[in-house]
Amino acid sequence: MTAQQKTYWLEHAWLGTHVEPGVALDVADGRITAVRTGTEVPPPGVEVLRGLTIPGLANSHSHAFHRALRGTVQVGSGTFWTWRETMYQVAQNLTPDTYFQLARAVYAEMALAGITSVGEFHYVHHAPGGTPYADPNAMGEALIAAAAEAGIRITLLDTAYLSSGFGEPPNTHQLRFCDGTAEAWAERVSALKEREHARIGAAVHSVRAVPAGQLPTVAGWAEARHAPLHVHLSEQTAENEACEAAHGVTPTRLLADHGVLGPRTTGVHNTHLTDADIALLGGTSTGTCMCPTTERDLADGIGPAVRLQRAGSPLSLGSDSHAVIDLLEEARAMELNERLASRTRGHWTAAALLRAATADGHAALGWADAGTLEVGSLADFTTVALDSVRTAGPLPRLGAETAVFAATAADVRHTVVAGRHVVRDGHHTLVGDVPSALAASIAAVRG
Repeated sequence: MTAQQKTYWLEHAWLGTHVEPGVALDVADGRITAVRTGTEVPPPGVEVLRGLTIPGLANSHSHAFHRALRGTVQVGSGTFWTWRETMYQVAQNLTPDTYFQLARAVYAEMALAGITSVGEFHYVHHAPGGTPYADPNAMGEALIAAAAEAGIRITLLDTAYLSSGFGEPPNTHQLRFCDGTAEAWAERVSALKEREHARIGAAVHSVRAVPAGQLPTVAGWAEARHAPLHVHLSEQTAENEACEAAHGVTPTRLLADHGVLGPRTTGVHNTHLTDADIALLGGTSTGTCMCPTTERDLADGIGPAVRLQRAGSPLSLGSDSHAVIDLLEEARAMELNERLASRTRGHWTAAALLRAATADGHAALGWADAGTLEVGSLADFTTVALDSVRTAGPLPRLGAETAVFAATAADVRHTVVAGRHVVRDGHHTLVGDVPSALAASIAAVRG
């Protein structure tokens, strides 16, 4: 996916602390080789990006097939648990071929939204009924191939999912998620190979889905490979209550006691935490991935993101169930949710929210060399229009505030990955007609 040597001229660039006008980026072998400021006029022969260019966005938590639920699960009321039944129905219809087509379209939608890396929390491993495919990693390979065709990077967070609840076997729907034991999960995942655009990480689906005694196997696999490890954590109060009934401790304490927490680990949601939980997560530098559009769609609640960050937990962002795919919306929602909960403003600056959506998100996915417009960084960046009906008017030096608090995914004009133009002037250069690809692939798995 690497492009040859070229130069991009950025009308305005967010350089981590401020917006700089007239910046030339030299790119070679997929990396930024020079950042030249003060270039008021585009040099001859360069690619011109009008608007505000920021590092590529990192979607730190995705379930690609949940995109097929958009609209459907918004009918009526229900709960997280009734939503889950609808999700199971879609999961049953996935095959390696249909999953590839769906994920390719979903990842193309992400590229159109300025996302250059995705963390795919992947747990649909086997055929319905739990029979492995001829290639036991056929579903994961389909996701890796889909990301390549859509032109973005992927961290495949292959997920251990062994139980329907504390001490309970998987239900009928969950059989295709289950490897039987953590050891069998580790053997299967070890056959996956990293590529230029793909890294392999691990995930514990939840403390409900992996028995406590098997948590160290998953954590040890990730530790041995210096790989990211993610886990759904305290998304629902029912999970906390069941964990305390089974083990006498909170989910966070259970994970800590079994070696899961640490600087390469990210807890997803982290919604319903005690003071001691927050101290544990912060004290171990365990990350927090907030997914505000999904958390509000499912009525999960508002997580203590401010307190977690102050305690030492780095923040990242994800679109999770893809109620919408818009990392700018996720960033502002984290701040606006906190305003509603606290009735005070200004918990994060626009720059801090952009860091969560870029550098810190990439770090959570194992791409520490992405997420900044600096020499040596991966040449992954996106350009947000400053002349749309949402963004016109503010001074360009306030571009970061405009992007975070006014722009949407519809304002993304360009997305560049490894120096290659994946989205140009709002058009996906590889997939082409993304809406049609989405419509066709979603129809194929709705049954």
